This record gives sequence, structure tokens and C-alpha cells, in this order.
Amino acid sequence: MSIGGYKIRNQAAIHFITFATVEWVDVFTRKDYRDIVLDSIRFCQVEKGLALHAWCLMSNHLHLVASARNKNLSDILRDFKKFTSKQLVEAIINNKHESRRDWMLRIFQEEGSKNSRNKTYQFWRHDNQPEELYSPRFVFQKINYMHYNPVEAGIVERPEHYLYSSARDYHATKKCGLLDLEFL
Repeated sequence: MSIGGYKIRNQAAIHFITFATVEWVDVFTRKDYRDIVLDSIRFCQVEKGLALHAWCLMSNHLHLVASARNKNLSDILRDFKKFTSKQLVEAIINNKHESRRDWMLRIFQEEGSKNSRNKTYQFWRHDNQPEELYSPRFVFQKINYMHYNPVEAGIVERPEHYLYSSARDYHATKKCGLLDLEFL
């Protein structure tokens, strides 16, 4: 943890960031919801200057190793969270086949009622726990940690077998992942 708590102090630096759903709700078990996150990352890469170096989307959280190209990383992440939370809640509301809809919306509404800045729903936890990656060893440690998340969860045997991760790109000789990367 950085001095003074988790906060992005150097907006130009590369950071390891984790977004988690409130109450760790397993939203991203559905492809439609994962696609919203991936499309939003792509938009931030093209339109907002997000430099994505590594990533892994699990059932209830997202890890990124990212930086900002001539922009403020905090602003990009704020906009990403704000947009995706609205899109994801709307997708859940409109998904008539979502068996967990009422349960998830109740949790998001309860969490939203605790936050004076929200009118209805809280999707993401407030803390992103950004950690500045200040050395090559620390970068490798964090990328390795995120890529092994699906292995530790028992989803796959090898990191590069997980579709929703940059491990596929880091282990391949050519681009084969779902998102464009700026390798470190």
C-alpha cells in the first residue's frame, strides 16, 4: 500500500487496479455483462487515452495494469466505473431471463442507499486499491498474480487457457486475446 492509503498520486505511472462489485456479487458469469465491461475498456482505450498493459475479468472483479496516455488516470477510471455501473444495472434490469435479477438489484439498491452520491444503485465498490508499479519485479508480480486468478479459482489449469485475461497474449507469439495491449 502506498503512503497515505490507496490513491493514484502519479497520474502518469503504471498502476495495478482492482474493481470489485459490491458484496462481491458474481455478475460476470454472464457473457452479456462481460461484453459491457470489455466494450467499455475498448472505448476508454480509443477515446480516453487508457493504456492497457494487462487485465483479467473474474466473476465479481476486474484487475487491470494500466496507465494513461497524456491524461488523468483517475478521471478515466472514474468515468469507466460510472458508465459501466449504469450500463450493467440497466442490462440486468432489462434481462428478462436473469434468474438472479431481483436478488442482485436488491443488493445494489441497498448499497446505493448507503451512498449520498447515488440516487438508486451502487454497482462497484468504492475502493479500487490502485498500486503504483514502481519496478519491473513488482510489475511481473502483479501481472502474474492476476493471470493466475482463474487457475487459483479452479476455472482453468493454465492462465493462457482463460479467455477473459491478457494471459493469452502474454503466452502467445501473436495477438490472440480480446483486448489490445501495450506490452510492458
